[in-house]
Amino acid sequence: MVDTLLELKSKGECLLALVGGSDYKKIIEQIQYPEIFDYIFSENGVIAHKNNEQYFSENIVNFLGESKLKNLINYCLLYIANLDIPKKRGTFIELRNGIINISPIGRNCSYIDREEFCAYNSKHDILKTFRSNLINEFGKYNLAFSIGGQISIDCFPTGWDKTFCLRHIEGISNEIYFFGDKTDIGGNDYEIFHDKRVRGYSVTCPDDTIKVLRTFLDS
Repeated sequence: MVDTLLELKSKGECLLALVGGSDYKKIIEQIQYPEIFDYIFSENGVIAHKNNEQYFSENIVNFLGESKLKNLINYCLLYIANLDIPKKRGTFIELRNGIINISPIGRNCSYIDREEFCAYNSKHDILKTFRSNLINEFGKYNLAFSIGGQISIDCFPTGWDKTFCLRHIEGISNEIYFFGDKTDIGGNDYEIFHDKRVRGYSVTCPDDTIKVLRTFLDS
């Protein structure tokens, strides 16, 4: 993937940007060469970096206020406490600048724990059911909920999904291409994938992304 991105960038005709729901530190841990990207949009673009220098930030606590935030956190903790799943670990709620990440198993789970939860979730729809309950309970707060990754639900103000990052770049380029795997309804790539400002590609893995990129490089 790195070689393909470098080849794409060497053409000098495009800017590379990465958008994710995780905080900036976590994103940097997950990618080997952050310097490849001209822009990194963490927490859906609520935190924005250009050439690894932060230049924009927002905050969900200011949006919600302490009372509503407390109600949401209390509800999630009680729901998870009453949830009967094979394993629970730690860090069930992670408060970020633009997102509240809610994980029934806990973000401290190991890779094996994660895989086991994914298999269990695919049979029992733990995340899908939890998300539906959160929408019913807290949609009145103008909050949106999407399944983020394999083990968690992202909570954010309506409009603070991944389309938020587009405000940073839509005036820079005539065409914006997006690649993501959670493009079905309820997934955290759904909104940006279907945004009229974007040409979206639904991919399943890095190799799948490389195949699409090669069509650009070889054309």
